[in-house]
Amino acid sequence: MLTALLRRVLRPYRSLVVLVVVLVALQAGASLYLPNLNADIINYGVIKGNMHYIYITGAWMLLITIGIGVVAITAVYFASKVSMAAGADMRELVFKQAQNFSAHEMNEISTPSLITRNTNDIQQVQLFLQMALTLMVMAPVMSLGGVFMAIREGARLSLLLLVSVPAMAIVITLVLVLVVPLFRSMQVKIDKINQVLREQITGIRVIRAFVKTKYEEERFAAANSDLTNTALRVNRIFSLTLPSLIVILNLSSVAVIWFGGKMVSEGSLPIGNLTAFLTYILQILMAGMLAVMMAVLVPRAVASAERILEVVNKDPIIKSPRNPEIPSKLDGAVRFEGVSFGYPGSELPVLCDLSFSVVPGATTAIIGGTGSGKTTLLNLIPRFFDATSGTVLVNGVDVKEQSLDMLWSEIGLIPQNAYLFSGTVKSNLSLGKPDASDEELWRALEIAQAKDFVEAYPEGLYTKIDQGGTNVSGGQRQRLSIARALVRMPKLLLFDDCFSALDATTDANLRKALKSETQNSAVIIVAQRVNTIIDASKILVLDEGRVIASGIHDELKRTCQQYREIVISQLGEEALA
Repeated sequence: MLTALLRRVLRPYRSLVVLVVVLVALQAGASLYLPNLNADIINYGVIKGNMHYIYITGAWMLLITIGIGVVAITAVYFASKVSMAAGADMRELVFKQAQNFSAHEMNEISTPSLITRNTNDIQQVQLFLQMALTLMVMAPVMSLGGVFMAIREGARLSLLLLVSVPAMAIVITLVLVLVVPLFRSMQVKIDKINQVLREQITGIRVIRAFVKTKYEEERFAAANSDLTNTALRVNRIFSLTLPSLIVILNLSSVAVIWFGGKMVSEGSLPIGNLTAFLTYILQILMAGMLAVMMAVLVPRAVASAERILEVVNKDPIIKSPRNPEIPSKLDGAVRFEGVSFGYPGSELPVLCDLSFSVVPGATTAIIGGTGSGKTTLLNLIPRFFDATSGTVLVNGVDVKEQSLDMLWSEIGLIPQNAYLFSGTVKSNLSLGKPDASDEELWRALEIAQAKDFVEAYPEGLYTKIDQGGTNVSGGQRQRLSIARALVRMPKLLLFDDCFSALDATTDANLRKALKSETQNSAVIIVAQRVNTIIDASKILVLDEGRVIASGIHDELKRTCQQYREIVISQLGEEALA
């Protein structure tokens, strides 16, 4: 998984990756050459008293050391550049893919998990890539090159490597086997921490209202403790790894000095070669240390790469067709033909055999009890869900045959829960039409009955809006959301119970203004209040996912018992007269 992800994101940076590998290899090769020069200084300079040789060889060592420093800095610079760019590309991949997800995919991969994958998981892969381009290239060059150079300095003494190198390999392998499952578990537990924290922040008022602060503290403590215990298990494993490698390093050094000293005293090994051999042993074992450092990063990077690719490779259920059909007429007309819908895994359908039409210039209202399927019906029109059976047509073409971008561009949706983005009033209103003039924005605010309170702000259109619109009231949020949809005045307007926070006077003024401005548009209003839909051209009464009656207000209050009950509960018996 990690290899597949890196192959994908590093494709544009192949030349830089090759450059980094070459530079690191040069750095490692030069580092391996220095002990050999040091041995020559001892053998041919110090022992023989040849100062000229010492100066010349020492100057070469100094130049090589300076070169190693320059190469190392250059390699780290380009490695950082590649890893940061790859991290940015991964974040863009995950973000763009998440934008294509339908509600089905969002339920499978929760919002807290998506946040973790686009932040923490990508950071883990990015850190691994940074280290891999330097340490992972350095370690094999240093270890293999060190073995070769050590054999070159003393073949008999090199037999010690047959013990130390396999011992290091065993330690590193055990670490990887033990910690990979734990790192996978840690990422899931980070998701849980994010989920709990996100719920506590967004639901703080509910928590305080029900005096559940202590309960939520305990809930967070449990998730935090679970993550901490897993992290401690990982750290305990690594706490044993480093001492084990240091023991191997020290024992190897003692063995080299012990056996090498005997060989020097026998005259079979020059003292300079023994010094170089000891340095190569240290370099080999240091390469093992580098491998352990990578062993810390690899398991978590592998787990994170799996989670990132799970998002990137997920094929959305709802997507644009390869050859989309373009409607010949963009009039906003909607037609349901035998439409039924059921959520995945549910036993009963939410909507059953719906057939009706919405024509331009008319307002169609949908009313019914809680859970009757009103919002679900509305969500089928912009294709947030696909109908289980039947056909939904917009502008005379099946929504499944249209490009999603084109379909959405012709629809103005005001959702049930009004949401505003952080920024200003103007930036929120301009979402649907970025090039809208201030006059157009004020006109939309006037229709939505929001002009008065926006004018009252000292900054007007440039008034700051907090994330979610938390610095304005619920009614103001709803009116700004309505104005946002009206800025571009689409041919099809969908109002999903977005008048609930408005007082009766504002509601009436808004409906009156909408009626005069939407004479050429098709309008669908989902509502709970009878007053909101009393003037609609057609009212659909929904009950348990079925249209049980349709008509105008005066007709339905005489012929439909469910509608009569709604009217009586809201307006009283006298409203039936």
